[in-house]
Amino acid sequence: MHRTPVSALTAFLALIVVFPAPTDAQSPEWDVLFAGGTVVDGTGATGFRADVAVRGDRIVAVSRSPLDPSRARRVVDATGLVVAPGFVDLHTHLDPLLRLPGAESHVRQGVTTALGGPDGGGPWPFAAHLDAAQATGVGMNVGFMVGHNTVRREVMGLEDRAPTEGELSTMEGMIATAMAEGAWGISTGLKYLPGAFSEVDEVVALSRVAAFHGGFYTSHLREEGLGLFEGVGEALEIGRRAGIPIVLTHHKAVGQPMWGASARTLAMVDSARAAGTDAMIDQYPYTASYSGITILIPAWAMAGGTDALLERMDDPALADSVLAGIEYNIVNDRGGNDLHRVQLARVEWDSTLEGGTLHDWAVRDGLDPTPATGARLVVEAVRRGGANAIYHAMDEGDVTAIMRHPQTMIASDGRLTSPGEGHPHPRWYGTFPRVLGRYVREEGVLSLEEAVFKMTALPARRMGLPERGEVREGWYADLVLFDPDTVEDRATFEEPHQYAAGIPWVMVNGVIAVEDGVYRDARSGRVLRKGR
Repeated sequence: MHRTPVSALTAFLALIVVFPAPTDAQSPEWDVLFAGGTVVDGTGATGFRADVAVRGDRIVAVSRSPLDPSRARRVVDATGLVVAPGFVDLHTHLDPLLRLPGAESHVRQGVTTALGGPDGGGPWPFAAHLDAAQATGVGMNVGFMVGHNTVRREVMGLEDRAPTEGELSTMEGMIATAMAEGAWGISTGLKYLPGAFSEVDEVVALSRVAAFHGGFYTSHLREEGLGLFEGVGEALEIGRRAGIPIVLTHHKAVGQPMWGASARTLAMVDSARAAGTDAMIDQYPYTASYSGITILIPAWAMAGGTDALLERMDDPALADSVLAGIEYNIVNDRGGNDLHRVQLARVEWDSTLEGGTLHDWAVRDGLDPTPATGARLVVEAVRRGGANAIYHAMDEGDVTAIMRHPQTMIASDGRLTSPGEGHPHPRWYGTFPRVLGRYVREEGVLSLEEAVFKMTALPARRMGLPERGEVREGWYADLVLFDPDTVEDRATFEEPHQYAAGIPWVMVNGVIAVEDGVYRDARSGRVLRKGR
């Protein structure tokens, strides 16, 4: 057998010593170092000066002592900025996601995670939609609720009746399927069709399925105006009977007769929590809502859909009842008893109406701008193809009272958009910076730490979202850096297509998505599936 001479072996070992492999010390240890910022970590704790280091998609160091900048590939000077967890939006209309996958209107607000499928309108088939989003690539993390209205419409159409035993079983199976495919819970839109036709027992049965799989329940209440107390009571009862955590979503008191009613609804939430129901609230920081124009039409009149409504309008007796119901809602509910308060937002059949009001439309057409005229214009809008509107029918006192409640989270109820698309609600661009600018810095309704908590850890905990919502070592590097002295919303009801100011840096899963104020279409978001 051939043997290697000792001298040759020694020479070989010497080569190993002389030519060592590269070590970690020769390459940067961190991808990004945010240096010198004030960390508001999302827990509600007082902010503190710290450096934050990121490697890959994780936060690897949060140090109150300065870190060595030579250990990072890139150093971002965060002096004067707040370093916070990326905002978690529990109520987002993600319908345009496959068309606007970069989600710029949300990312520029500092949102790094958004939950879609609100108001009963989740996607179906469920898994196929999530797979399509993942294949497209998304600019922020997204998850979805399974929608009660979607499921009911698939099984029962727009029929105004209770489900049969077989239909209810089919719907329960659909909820179970979506939960197994990664839904975070079930949403209802009991103000909208066909959810408005459902009774409590049906919603409880379906919510129990979601609860069995660890999900939670969000509810657009059946009524937010004159029936507000009954609507809140119904949601709390569903939570109790189904044994499921609940969220009163975009909680508000609509219409002048109900202004101030939040004092009672918040007491109802406190009472239910004391009795064992895990009830919470989300809210957007505006005194105006946004919805389709049909929200002014009584639910019974919409049974069977638009064609059925227009057939009823051909019957003089039914038409009078329909118009009376719309006029009632204009006076007492979202109409705010003033046609100036109904601002048309998306009118595809006549874009010149967008941004104007029902009052403007009436005057343009030479009509007396009364609630009765408004009712006829609502039907005319439906006849021509429908419209969306902004309803200026809430009171600032209720907004601030709800915001201060310890169980209230900030959520936009915004739809993904891009400049030039219709006349959206300004919340689509400005929800989170508006809270930080107006309600923290200018009015002191919340402390900075309280506001960040309501935007990050609190919704992440409600969602059951692991390792997001806090600036913590080992957690995902979803971060937003903002200037507490300049952060503000710029979108207005008159000029809504305006991005916020004072948010120069946003990071999603360790990738910079907004760089020194410039949006990068990085698509580093992920489709988040519960239990996956």
